[in-house]
Amino acid sequence: MLVRKPITLEDLTGRKIAIDAMNVLYQFLTIIRQPDGTPLRDSKGRVTSHFSGLFYRTIKLLEHGAKPCYVFDGVPPLFKSTTVEQRRAVKEEAQALHKEALAKGDMEEARKYAMMSTSMTDDIVADAKELLEAMGVPYVNAPSEGEAQAAAMAQRGEVWAVSSQDYDCLLFGAPTLLRNIAVGGKRKLPGKRVYVNVEPEMIRLDDTLRANGIDREQLVVLGVLIGTDFNPGGFRGIGPKKALELVKRKKTLAHALEGLEWRWDVSAHDVYEFFMNPPVTRDYTLKWREPDVNEIMRIMVSEHEFGRERIESAIKKLEDAKGRQERLDKWVKK
Repeated sequence: MLVRKPITLEDLTGRKIAIDAMNVLYQFLTIIRQPDGTPLRDSKGRVTSHFSGLFYRTIKLLEHGAKPCYVFDGVPPLFKSTTVEQRRAVKEEAQALHKEALAKGDMEEARKYAMMSTSMTDDIVADAKELLEAMGVPYVNAPSEGEAQAAAMAQRGEVWAVSSQDYDCLLFGAPTLLRNIAVGGKRKLPGKRVYVNVEPEMIRLDDTLRANGIDREQLVVLGVLIGTDFNPGGFRGIGPKKALELVKRKKTLAHALEGLEWRWDVSAHDVYEFFMNPPVTRDYTLKWREPDVNEIMRIMVSEHEFGRERIESAIKKLEDAKGRQERLDKWVKK
């Protein structure tokens, strides 16, 4: 259904990319963990997994000539409360199972449940923004959903693409979606002792619509049938293939829902309208600045106890990457 194309980090040279910040922070918090599943922490007990992921992966993108900016969520729509509550319940159950696994000495199970219990806090978000400011990398505060804001930035031509693992970006109208850009390498399949290579990929909205014979509005209807963050799970018995058949035959949301039981508090029309016309802002400036080395050292080494030599080496890469970007910008302007 989705038209995917392989892409490399080298293909991002000179490209401005809006990164779904909450999405990648969750990835870093989930993946960067100790063998028993607990996140990295400093001597004061503060989580530092997100610092490690954000710092080194952003530098890697800059080294390849990309110009990343991060987009943070604002206030979620009221009708997302059901999804938020469901996720909270899952995390609480996972926390309990993690403790049980640790008590039994089952480190593999402990790690699995610890990853499932990953939570975002205001402190983690504030940490990320502080580090990005020190690195000279811009970020945008969305009024509502970060994916919607990033998609709007791409639609306006302010960035080339949106980077996220969340396909909702396409429903919000992102012309180009990049996946597996922030976190690559090998990934363990859920519930199996099998690891697969995770390669960057690109999905163009126009290619996907054309291949499936639908338009953007019908893609949103298809998403509603399968399930979104606002009507999780979708309709029982309706998978992607059946949903596409319904959309192509019935065309509109109202007709597609005929004979189906809508079981969510929010109306289907409100979900559809939110994807088509989400709240977004223009109150930001995308400017990549020189890194503040002293501030980076304070945050990473003095405050959160990362190794001095390793951080100094990374800063050298960051400064070199910024220098190459400046030369590239001057060359492009000519």
